[in-house]
Amino acid sequence: MPSLKNDLLHIQIKSKGAELSHITSVRHQKEFLWQADPTVWGSHAPNLFPIIGALKADSYRYNSQTYQMPKHGFVRHNDHLSITNQTDSSITFRLTSNSELFKLYPFLFQFEITYTLHENKLTVTHTVTNLDDKIMYFSLGGHPAFNCPLAEDEGYTDYYLEFETDETSPTYLLNMDNGLLTNKTKPIFADGNRINLRPDLFNEDALIFKELNSRMVRLKHRTKGEVLQVNFKDFNSLGIWAKPNAPYVCIEPWLGYADNETTDQKLETKEGILSLEADSKFNATYTIEIAQKHLI
Repeated sequence: MPSLKNDLLHIQIKSKGAELSHITSVRHQKEFLWQADPTVWGSHAPNLFPIIGALKADSYRYNSQTYQMPKHGFVRHNDHLSITNQTDSSITFRLTSNSELFKLYPFLFQFEITYTLHENKLTVTHTVTNLDDKIMYFSLGGHPAFNCPLAEDEGYTDYYLEFETDETSPTYLLNMDNGLLTNKTKPIFADGNRINLRPDLFNEDALIFKELNSRMVRLKHRTKGEVLQVNFKDFNSLGIWAKPNAPYVCIEPWLGYADNETTDQKLETKEGILSLEADSKFNATYTIEIAQKHLI
């Protein structure tokens, strides 16, 4: 399994989907990433491209044609990502459009994801290249799941998420029957910049924030302090999710989200969609930083 290692952290990535699968402290062998228990949720940190979430009827329209697309796109379960560059501190995976993908997504593209490890920080950089002669439409995002609680003598409610600034952004509710976004919202920030974790927090599926002021969030224990922080300066939306009663929490930087119930299913007008001119590149980066006290 491809990996990166320094004196503090050991990072492992699955070749399938270039999915991050381990963030482990070297000294204590403490695992920070959810270990994909298939009886609960069988993923660690899938990469989302070229859509996020569900499409209405699992399909979209482009140039009067209808295309099928699985939830979260086609990278996360893809066996055809290749390693194009690897050093002691970084590794890059690439997926290039081909005849099979063209049936799902009618654009010539190159998708790259680079993991770079420096001290206690993992940087995840996405590079999308439009190889076509027309405008390309896409979304992308991360879906890392972090173990919570970390210790056997702790509980889920011992933890909370702390945002870098006070927030009033509501969560946008999903239709639980089809996974599509509704126009209904619900207030979620009761403590300014804090969301207390509890087993029933995700009974209505993910918390979806479109209007956050923050571009950083910390996972913290009530008495023991910070575990990790996720910085997502290049992402304008965030998902927070777990299976109800499951011992993890996902902190998901997004550029885009699921279809709205009212969608006309046209890719060009999809809410949150990005556009990229022909022969152009797009980059977006987020970081995962493990608190030093857990590593020394």
